Amino acid sequence: MPIDANTCTLVPTHPAVAELDRLGDEIALLSAHLDAATARLLALIREFDARGGWNTGFRSCAHWLAWRVGLDLGAARERVRVAHALAALPRLAEALTRGELSYAKVRALTRVATPETEARLLAVARAGTAAHVERIVRGWRRLDRRAEAREVALQDARRALYVVQEGDGTVTIRGRLTPEAGALLLRALDAGREAMYQRTRAVRAASAGGAGADPALAPPTRAQQQADALVMLAETALHHELDPGAPGERYQVVVHVDAAVLEDSAQPGQTALEGGIRISAETSQRLACDASRVVMRHDPEGRTVEVGARTRTIPPALRRALQHRDRTCRFPGCEVGVGQGHHVRHWAQGGPTTLSNLVMLCRRHHRAVHEEGYRVVRESDETFRFSRPDGRPLPEVPPASRVCADPVTALRAEHEARGLCLGARTACPTWLGERLDVGWAIGVLHPLARPSPRSAG
Repeated sequence: MPIDANTCTLVPTHPAVAELDRLGDEIALLSAHLDAATARLLALIREFDARGGWNTGFRSCAHWLAWRVGLDLGAARERVRVAHALAALPRLAEALTRGELSYAKVRALTRVATPETEARLLAVARAGTAAHVERIVRGWRRLDRRAEAREVALQDARRALYVVQEGDGTVTIRGRLTPEAGALLLRALDAGREAMYQRTRAVRAASAGGAGADPALAPPTRAQQQADALVMLAETALHHELDPGAPGERYQVVVHVDAAVLEDSAQPGQTALEGGIRISAETSQRLACDASRVVMRHDPEGRTVEVGARTRTIPPALRRALQHRDRTCRFPGCEVGVGQGHHVRHWAQGGPTTLSNLVMLCRRHHRAVHEEGYRVVRESDETFRFSRPDGRPLPEVPPASRVCADPVTALRAEHEARGLCLGARTACPTWLGERLDVGWAIGVLHPLARPSPRSAG
C-alpha cells in the first residue's frame, strides 16, 4: 500500500548504535593508516635489501628482519617478496600507499600480477573483498599451471635427436631436449670435460716452462672439448665406468698449512690447497676448525721426516653432544639446523676440543667468524656473545625501537603531512553481496583464458 511521507516519523539513532558506528569507523580509518604505513615500510625494505644493509653477518634481508623486527621468518620472506614485486607494479603500490587496498589484498595480487595485468587485477581488488581476491588469485594460478602444463607437454612432444652420417664418415648431430634433460646433458658434458682434460692441463703446465712448446699440446677449443666429452659419455654408458679404481680420498679437499699460521694468521708461512693454490690464513683456520689432520715434520731442506697419526678434531660423540646442546647455528638470528663445530679458542692456539670450547655455526656464519672479522666469546654464564667487526655487540634479541606516547596521532600527522586523505571508507570495496563466479571472472580477466560466453555477450 502507498506510504504517506507526511506521516513518517524519523527515529534518532540510539546512542549505543551511534557509538558502535563510530568505533567501526575508527577501526577502518586506523586500518587505512596502517596499510599506508605498510606501503612505506615495504619501500624501505626494498631499498634496504637492494643496498645490502642486511649483509652484516645475516644470510638474507628476511633473516635480518626476523632478528631485528621480530617477524616470523616466513612472514619476513613474504614482506621482502612483496616489496620487490611492487617495484614493477606501480598501480598496486600507489593504491596501498593511499590506503585504498589492504596489505592482504596486495600480497595476494603480487603472486600473479604483471605490468600487463595489473590494471584489471587492481579493479578486482577495489570491487571485492580479500576473500574474493584470494579466490581469483587461486583460479588465476590454476590457469597458469594449466598453461604451463601445456607448454611442458609441447616441449616434450618437440624433443628430438637427429644423427646424420656424412659421406666422409663424420657424424652430424642436431637435436632439441626438454629443459631438465638439457640441464642433465650439460652437467654430464662438464663432468666429462673435467675428467678428460685435468691430466692434459697438468702436462701443459709442466711443459710451459720449456724452451719450445709442443704444438700437439695446444688446448682444444670448447667445441672440440664438448665433442670429446660426448664421446666419453658414450663410452661410459657402454663400459659402466667413468674413472676405474678412483679412491674416495681423491675427492677430499687437502690444505697444507704451517702450524705457526694456524696459531696466528699474521705469521708468515705456507697456506695452500693441494696443487699450490694459495688461500688466506683465516680460511685455513676455518677449514681446520672441524676436519681431519695429518701432522708432518720437515727438515731444513724441506724433506718430510715424520708423519703423525691421523686424528679427528671433533670426535663423533662430542659432535653429537654439540648438536644436542645447540640444535641450530648459534649466530644471532640464524636457525639453520645443519652446522659445523667451531672452536671458540682455536685448537692451534691451545684451545681444547671440549664442549665448553665449541659452538655450532652454519657454513655461512663459520666463514663470517673466521674471515669477515666477527667474533664470538663464551661468557661466564655459559652463553655466547657475538660482536661485529667494529666491536659492536650483536645481541641475540635486539632492543625494541622507541615509540612515542601516542603513536596513532603521530601516524596520522605524518600521513597528513604527506598529503594523504584517508577516511573510514577509503578501503571499503564496492561489492554489494552478489555471488562471485570465479570461472567467469578468470575467463574475463586472464589473458590466456578462452573467451567466456558471458563476456562475449
